[in-house]
Amino acid sequence: MTVVGPFGLSVRDQALEADVQAGLAAVEEGLLEATKSEVPFITEAAQHLVRAGGKRFRPLLVMLASQFGDPYAPGVVPSAVVVELTHLATLYHDDVMDEADVRRGVPSANQRWGNSVAVLTGDFLFARASYILADLGPEAVRIQAEAFERLVTGQILETAGPSEGRDPVDHYLDVLGGKTGSLVAVACRFGAMMSGADETVVDVLTQYGERLGVAFQLADDVLDIASDSHESGKTPGTDLREGIPTLPVLRLRERVERLGLPEDIALSELLDSDLTDDARHREALTGLRAHPALEQARRDTVRYAEEARAALAPLPECDAKTSLVELCDLVVHRAG
Repeated sequence: MTVVGPFGLSVRDQALEADVQAGLAAVEEGLLEATKSEVPFITEAAQHLVRAGGKRFRPLLVMLASQFGDPYAPGVVPSAVVVELTHLATLYHDDVMDEADVRRGVPSANQRWGNSVAVLTGDFLFARASYILADLGPEAVRIQAEAFERLVTGQILETAGPSEGRDPVDHYLDVLGGKTGSLVAVACRFGAMMSGADETVVDVLTQYGERLGVAFQLADDVLDIASDSHESGKTPGTDLREGIPTLPVLRLRERVERLGLPEDIALSELLDSDLTDDARHREALTGLRAHPALEQARRDTVRYAEEARAALAPLPECDAKTSLVELCDLVVHRAG
């Protein structure tokens, strides 16, 4: 039994383990090859986050989904490279929008080289992903284009905020479906599709990926509040400090609207204040950790993870399915 991929996923079957490990190694080689340029500076910037590491969550899903067809089919590894390149490109752009200083334990590209280089490097990665995608056929191009549209739409909706009369929690979950769920769904879809799996299997795995992607992001929301920096890999309360209303904050505001309790109102007002002040930030973090809104956010995470698990029911029992189920459990475990 070997641990592979994010969160310590245990692969119990030796043949599956070998396939997954070989596939991920090939993806890593593909990422380095895809981020090379004749211009050394572009290579350095494009490989900045590749070499910083990461969970490789999406390529792992491609490898597991491919087990429902021929995992050695020629399109499997390139499709995983495409998905990860797309994900990496969004990180370059996200760090510019969020004015982030650190990504994956290293200075962010915008911190090191400035916003213009970071944005253009993200564009370079999108271009390289498209180049690889072109060899995978028009259907793959269409799927990627649809997912990319959803991803960008989710980002725009997050920036714009909910429209008048729209429930903020529903709006936020839609944002996550676009920003995170869409690309995780494509990872599962590509893995199954490129392996030649039956169309019904492709549909099942796509639905699974969509729900798992949202659960994955919701778990991050909970971790940002509940964990220490050693556990989460980043400074606790980062989203709070930046004024980003993640699900625990939205659940608190919902409770304020519903019950109007003085202690809830006081905490909500604190969260809406300037949390760049360290003392105020600590107070807000402590208050939210002890508040029922955090537990509600945990329940929301569990709900999406359980929906992902339920989506797998039609698939035949096998070691790959067991690993996909375990990913649901590990996402929930991250949220406590």
